Amino acid sequence: MAPRISTRVLLSSAAIGVGGGLIAGASGYLAAAFAVFGPLFYGLTVGSHFLPSVVSLALLKRPGTGILAGVIAGLVGAAFGPQWFWRYVGTGLLVGVLLEIPFLITRYKRWDAWLWYASGAFAGAILGIGVFFALGAEHYAWWAWVVALACWVASPVFFIWIGRLIARALERSGVARQSARENAG
Repeated sequence: MAPRISTRVLLSSAAIGVGGGLIAGASGYLAAAFAVFGPLFYGLTVGSHFLPSVVSLALLKRPGTGILAGVIAGLVGAAFGPQWFWRYVGTGLLVGVLLEIPFLITRYKRWDAWLWYASGAFAGAILGIGVFFALGAEHYAWWAWVVALACWVASPVFFIWIGRLIARALERSGVARQSARENAG
């Protein structure tokens, strides 16, 4: 039988997702500008989609909270750019899944920093390669590949660092105190 998830954990994850969705909504327009004026740097904006999943998963340390926060962030972000509905929701879902994979493998018992950063770098590389091919990779020089891929990998890693800082600050303020007790029991 699957463990029960409290309403407090669900609502906390949803609230984090809403906050992340506001950032994702703004980031979508910045990404559109990069796509037009500097497509090699488009990947710099992808990390903002990692933020809600990282904060939720790092703060609550419960299976599925990263996915839930990512999808809710995608839904909220789509309210600001309905023309990109599936891009927002799909990215939120994909990022949540990719971030949770290493923790799923460890059965949510290990929360080492390297797992976060390896997951982010891997997810950024997967997303970057996919988008670069969609943009027509054959039209770019080798050095453009290097610059673009570096942006796609560095951005998630940076936002994971920021998200973990936010989660620690929230934890110190006592926001997740009750959730931590629920995890222990």
